[in-house]
Amino acid sequence: MAESADVLSEPHQKVILPNPAAGCSMADMANIAEVEECWELLHETLGDDAGIIPVTYMNSAANLKAFCGANGGIVCTSSNAPKVIDWAFKQGKRVLFFPDQHLGRNTAAHYGIAADQMVVWDPKDPMAFDDAEEVLANSKIILWKGHCSTHMRFSVEQIEKARIDYPGINVIVHPECRQEVVNAADLYGSTEYIIEQIEKAPAGSQWAVATEINLVHRIAQENPDKFIFCLDPIVCPCSTMYRIHPAYVAWVLEELLDGNVINQISVDEETAHWARVALQRMLDLA
Repeated sequence: MAESADVLSEPHQKVILPNPAAGCSMADMANIAEVEECWELLHETLGDDAGIIPVTYMNSAANLKAFCGANGGIVCTSSNAPKVIDWAFKQGKRVLFFPDQHLGRNTAAHYGIAADQMVVWDPKDPMAFDDAEEVLANSKIILWKGHCSTHMRFSVEQIEKARIDYPGINVIVHPECRQEVVNAADLYGSTEYIIEQIEKAPAGSQWAVATEINLVHRIAQENPDKFIFCLDPIVCPCSTMYRIHPAYVAWVLEELLDGNVINQISVDEETAHWARVALQRMLDLA
């Protein structure tokens, strides 16, 4: 996210990441070497008319966004993923979606792509599936084997228990959850969508929410007229996001008062150029 902010910033602006150890475990599940190897193997298998459009989730490194920009691809968020997938299929025959397989699968299913037209690509064991050439030839979307550890905690069993404990409960989940969880829920959508649905709901309504616990707490605080709780009873913090907290923010701000820019994020110009291309394609869809 900080890299993307730097890519899109003006020359007079600087981007600071309060704690460089913060990040995203899902983003770490795809790196440029693995993606380039995947790209090469896919084209060796499918030929020059493979028609593959690379799509990377916003939660990815700048060099992966640059890869998409240089290869006719695009960036997506959980909010605009359906629109991005629609755009991608207007550009080519297939989509290579990384790093989150679940957002890709749920979006593709909503788009109308059948399960047997989706292939999971394991970067640790490429081409591991049987009849790889035939499977890939029949594929419409190739899903990277990555996931959000926080959203993987949610389950159908949790939804079933919530329905027993709170008859009439509304279950709303994030599309980074597994497909069976999305299918068992009443509603699913991005962070923005979850907030909007609960805000416009009538007073007294009850909501079980499957997403990061801090967001659930914030929604509950901002909607005191509704009963809202996290679907995971053990709680589901994102440990990598937690690495940025008020003490780090205060530290970098205090240093700025003394004229010191701490932990500035700067993307090299070539990477920034192609990442900007992919990000701009996404922004243009709005």
